[in-house]
Amino acid sequence: MRTLCASTLIGEFFVIGFAGLVAMKNPELTQATVWTVCGIAMLLSVLLCGMLSRPGAVQIGWALQIGLILSGFVVPMMFFLGAVFAGLWWCSVHYGAKIDAAKARWAAQSEAQSEAQSEARA
Repeated sequence: MRTLCASTLIGEFFVIGFAGLVAMKNPELTQATVWTVCGIAMLLSVLLCGMLSRPGAVQIGWALQIGLILSGFVVPMMFFLGAVFAGLWWCSVHYGAKIDAAKARWAAQSEAQSEAQSEARA
């Protein structure tokens, strides 16, 4: 799960940065406001990559997905991109957990086979 979620978060890092460039064209927003908000979101996405194995990281990731969707009020295309990345996040969490469970089963079977072979040799 960690690899899939981290890949999604790194993709979001770039999308947030590009959305910041688009948001700078909005005359109602200052450059400082845009880059403070985008910088925090970009930093959060990178920090989450390293925190994925810790409790609560997936929930923080969901909060980031909601923030991306809500950023559509500033940059309308982010409604679509936020929804796409929320779907990718769901797939990463859902299928990543299934892959982790399959890897654990495979490792347990391999270990059991190794033990059986070593007992047969002895």
